[in-house]
Amino acid sequence: MCLSNVYRNEVSDANLLARNIADIKIENGKVYFTDIMGVRTAFDGELAQIDLTENYVIIK
Repeated sequence: MCLSNVYRNEVSDANLLARNIADIKIENGKVYFTDIMGVRTAFDGELAQIDLTENYVIIK
């Protein structure tokens, strides 16, 4: 299983939005992340980068 952390604008502890994300969906101008426990969180923004090797997602 590949889980990722989500950051705003760049990878840094100060910009961490969510941990252990298993699912990403884009609906109605929002980005929805669901973590390994099934908790769904919505953020305004757009996907900027996804790195599955380093396990991170950046939204702007």
